[in-house]
This record gives sequence, structure tokens and C-alpha cells, in this order.
Amino acid sequence: MPRSLHFVLIATLWTAPAPADEWPQFRGPDGDGHASQRGLPLSWSETENVVWKAPVPGLGWSSPVIRGDQLWLTTAMDEGHSLRAVCMDAASGQIVHDVEVFHADNPGSVHKKNSHASPTPILEGDRVYVHFGDNGTACLASDGTIVWQTNDLKYAHGHGPAGSPVLYEDLLIASCDGTDVQFVVALDKNTGSVRWKTDRKGAMAYSTPLVIRVGDRDQLVSTGGEWVMAYDPQTGAEIWRARYPSGYSNVPRPVFGHGLVFVASGYDTPWIYAIRPDGTGDVTDTHVAWKLQKGAPRNASPLIVGDELYLVDDQGIASGLDAATGEQRWQKRLPGNYSASPLFADGRIYLTNETGMTTVIAPGRKFKELAANTVDGDTLASLAVAGRAIYLRTNSHLYRIEKP
Repeated sequence: MPRSLHFVLIATLWTAPAPADEWPQFRGPDGDGHASQRGLPLSWSETENVVWKAPVPGLGWSSPVIRGDQLWLTTAMDEGHSLRAVCMDAASGQIVHDVEVFHADNPGSVHKKNSHASPTPILEGDRVYVHFGDNGTACLASDGTIVWQTNDLKYAHGHGPAGSPVLYEDLLIASCDGTDVQFVVALDKNTGSVRWKTDRKGAMAYSTPLVIRVGDRDQLVSTGGEWVMAYDPQTGAEIWRARYPSGYSNVPRPVFGHGLVFVASGYDTPWIYAIRPDGTGDVTDTHVAWKLQKGAPRNASPLIVGDELYLVDDQGIASGLDAATGEQRWQKRLPGNYSASPLFADGRIYLTNETGMTTVIAPGRKFKELAANTVDGDTLASLAVAGRAIYLRTNSHLYRIEKP
């Protein structure tokens, strides 16, 4: 069996498919922007295929997560002093729980493309895990009661909290790369106590880790400033690292496929790197399969569909690349600027810009636009999917978009 196919099969078998009514974390069940649901709408507007449009209090750019009839997101009120977890009824959009999880005396400043409530919650069973970076991390029950809280993860965000945590076995793991200190930490998901903490050096970063399976072991891939590292998720021991000089403020979540991990190097001039994850130590000179600058994103995560890697940069330049080689298949400028990560669902790719427009394209070796859909309001949050519905968050509302 070819090595790349071996990697792909292992990555596919590592997690069981999530039920069709679940979207438990940032970028979906496997954290890669793929949805298994079918029968989703191709087109919509303020008057077409909108089941409900519900106001969301405060401001937050976390994506919604869904389990059964509950939809959770986070938001910030009172200029970031009141950090809240909000549960909405997925069928109606009505608010079921609105819980102040933390009250921050000094929430800090945020970048214009950020908020005090940008990390996406995680759902598992009857638990909801929320993360506000330096301002606190907590676990809630599905009835809105707080199970545990901690604000012991101290670091200077620089531009506010952004990276979402990830669950692994009985651990809740987050990358905490501040302007002062940088580390990756695993909390006991049942108590919030620190199980391991691994310091690292670099610049500030805002990325969400990804757990992958390589050979007979799991790896936690975490994009930091100047370096991407892979750790043993059980212990925090470093497995490998690769450097991208002058990288900082990294936002995109890595993706894994074709035996390669794809990471973006951050601001100011981003590159996309394709790295073989089967090395140890510093693999900068030995395991970078290819790298590319043109069209690399600062904010939107990459997307793998079939043999292609899809990117959209901040200025709306969308690219289709051969994932194995980096060869460009096509490139197209889309309207507007982009921060939300792309979604692959029902055989289509959905790309949402910052002014509420979603361009739908067909995957493949040539660019083919299928629809362009606009709603009112700005959006930096990534789409979520559950059942036959797409959920889209703007700066003021949440939409449930579904064919009647």
C-alpha cells in the first residue's frame, strides 16, 4: 500500500462518524470542514430558505455547535466584561440558557477581526466546554449549570482570544501562544485541573490544534508562531517541529490528508506548508514536501476534498491545488474579504466572506460557481451543519438555512 494512502486510511478510521444532528466543534466532527449531511440548500437569501433568523445578544465570532435540539455559542457583553455561553433551541432559535461564565475586570483589547468570544465551544455527551483564552475556561452541563471553571491559563493575547480547544480522550487541550509566553496545555475534562503543560518559544498565535493518526500513534498538531509542532496528546512530549521564519498571529487550523499536514505560516506574508508528519525532532529541512506563497490564507483554514487542496486568502483569492504537489489547478478572485473557514457539504464547497455573502462552488480541477447567496450583516464565523440545515452567524443574528 502506498504510504500516502496508508495515512489517509488511518486518518479516516480514527474517528467514528458523528450523528447527522451533530456539529460538535470548530470545523465539524473531524475538525476538517467536512459535513456528512445531505439535502442541504444550495441557495438562500433573506427571503428564501431561512427557517429562522434569531438575534444573538452581545458580540462573538465563535461558530455554533449543535447536538440534538441544542445549539451553543459564546458571546461577550458589556465590552467584553461579561463572557457568556448561550444555548438556543435548534428548531426555533429561542434562547434556552444564557449563562455568564466569567466576568472579566480587564478583558483586554481585541483586533478588529476578533472578539472577546471567538473560540468555538465543544460538545461531548451532556457537557459543553467553553474557552475565553486568558479570561477563563469552563465546562457546563447541558442544563446550563457550571460544572467547573478555571482562569489559571495566564498569557497575554495581544489581539484577544481566538484559537479553540480540542478534546482528546479525557483531556481538553488548548494552544496558548501569547505575546509574553507560549505553551500548549491539557486540562482534565472532568475537573479543569492541569494534566500537562508544554512550554515553547515563538511568537503569538491563534490557531486551533488538530489530532491526527500517523502510523500507530496519535499526534496533536499545533500551529504556533514561527514553528508548527506535533505532540503526544497524552503527555505533551514533542514529536516533531518545522519552522517557517517570521511567522506570527497564525490563525488557520491545520488539515491532514494524502500523508501531509497543511499549515499556514501567519502574518504578514503567509505561506502554506505541506509537511510529512512521520519524522522526529526538527524536520524543517527533511519533511517539507512543498510550500507555496501565492494565495496562502491568513485567517481561513485550508480544505481538502479528493485530490485537491482549496484555499481562500483574506482578499478573496480562491485557489484549487493538487494536494500532493502544490501544483495550481485554478485561481479565482471572489467578491469581498474572507476570514471564515470553508465548508465541504453535500458535494459542494461553501465560501463565506466578511459581509455575509456565501459563494458555492463545485470541487474539481476547474473553477465552477454554483450559487452566490447574501444575508444582512457582517460575519467572521465559520458555517455549521446539522440535519439538513446550515447555520450562519452574523454580528447580530444566527440563521437556520434549510430547504422547506
